[in-house]
Amino acid sequence: MTTVEDTVLAYWDACEARDWERFATLLADDMVYHLPQTRERIRGRAAFLRFNQEYPGDWHLAVTRVTGDGRQAASWVTSTLDGVEQPAVSFFDLDEAGRIKVVTEFWPEPYEPPAGREHLVERYDPAPR
Repeated sequence: MTTVEDTVLAYWDACEARDWERFATLLADDMVYHLPQTRERIRGRAAFLRFNQEYPGDWHLAVTRVTGDGRQAASWVTSTLDGVEQPAVSFFDLDEAGRIKVVTEFWPEPYEPPAGREHLVERYDPAPR
């Protein structure tokens, strides 16, 4: 039996490998992809597959963590594009057949913290591997 974590790890592995045939098998036909920060939504496996196939640049993904239960999971990945690393957090909902039905993804831009809390925090390097 495949777990939700196995499905999400297979999703990221297929994406990194540009194995679009395998990637497509993990998606429900009527899946929906949400990007709240840019207020974009992609409906349907074919459109989402094309979105990923046509994404520009020589990007790579490294999975930091995947956790889930039942038909829901969350992942933390780091994308590298043109030498710049950027973390992402993704939330997945699977359908009854175990295919990915909904992905909601956040790609936050790193920023410097406001002054005044230096006495409470310690700074560290980006996402651990």
